[in-house]
Amino acid sequence: MTLTARQLNRATLARQMLFRRERLGAGDAVHRIVALQAQEPASPYLALWNRIAQFDPAGLDAAFADGSIVKATLMRVAMHAVAADDYAAFQDAMQPTLRAARLHDLRFKVAGLSIAEADALVAHVMAFAKTPRTSAQVEAWLDERLGPPPRRGAWWAFRHYGPFVHAPLGTPWSFPARPVYQAAREHVTPSAPETSLQHLVIRYLEGFGPASVQDIAQFTMLHKPLVRAAVDALGDRLVPVSGPDGAKLLDVPGGLVPDEDTPAPPRLLGMWDEVLLAYADRSRTIPPEYRKLVLRINGDVLPTLLVDGYVAGVWRPVETGIEASAFRTLTNQEWTGLGEEAAGLVAFLADRDPNVYARYGHWWQDLPAVDVRVLPGS
Repeated sequence: MTLTARQLNRATLARQMLFRRERLGAGDAVHRIVALQAQEPASPYLALWNRIAQFDPAGLDAAFADGSIVKATLMRVAMHAVAADDYAAFQDAMQPTLRAARLHDLRFKVAGLSIAEADALVAHVMAFAKTPRTSAQVEAWLDERLGPPPRRGAWWAFRHYGPFVHAPLGTPWSFPARPVYQAAREHVTPSAPETSLQHLVIRYLEGFGPASVQDIAQFTMLHKPLVRAAVDALGDRLVPVSGPDGAKLLDVPGGLVPDEDTPAPPRLLGMWDEVLLAYADRSRTIPPEYRKLVLRINGDVLPTLLVDGYVAGVWRPVETGIEASAFRTLTNQEWTGLGEEAAGLVAFLADRDPNVYARYGHWWQDLPAVDVRVLPGS
């Protein structure tokens, strides 16, 4: 099978529930789409609003509260919301990147601990964090236990590579602005890290395939030899697929690939939506000429207009509705579709945070938009 670039786009939309809003609970939806980028607390909610019919944010609140969905540092050393059933394997698979990113950083080294000493401490910190703890509380506990110098760097490392999740204690999006942490519930470290990585590869392809080894490495930020070893070990559990220009791709058997002419409805994606970040080849959803406009140099990923399955601009709330900045000329029909989405989004945000993402407004000062319209909320 040889797939076109447009077929790959359609495969992503289908697997990420962006062709039509579906009637699923929050837990089932998160399992199906594998991972929600959660760098901003609102983003998992907007991700599910774009994907679930009549989405009730209280359902995601409840899933965070009962632990069936957890928020933690995982892929790309970034915060993600994932199904609890996936968390242990994902966290184990990500250890090479999470540990390297923290234990070889000067901010950890100034704590004066060896890596072996740090590893030995993690279980004790987990016991202390069975109930939710602020960073200040954990740092004070470490200072009392270990003595000078201050041990902030130790907790900075532990909370990212250890099995610690964010505690859902805040409003309007479950998590407070200053994170509160707790040990992952009933966390048992898998005994075979290579098996955990194979699990992560399969789950990634279920939600984002077909894709390349380079795409998987980009999604995880794991070294390509590790990814390649996992792919090789999976053998015929994966299916080889040819992509544009002979690209070597992989997929799960029976992975959905719709016809490239399948129409795609407009969507207003939240910041850091996973479909914008899950591939080495970002042209899957972002036209190359728009990449630097959407993916800012400091790592911010702006909320985007998705038109016909591809990024066509960005959006932000304003007092009278949603301001949509298009990077290309859109048809009247496309503007009408975006207007309908904007009305729904304004209503969705009204009870939670009408000015969501307001602190990122400075990025709009230099956007070369072709057309800027305020789409009314009613």
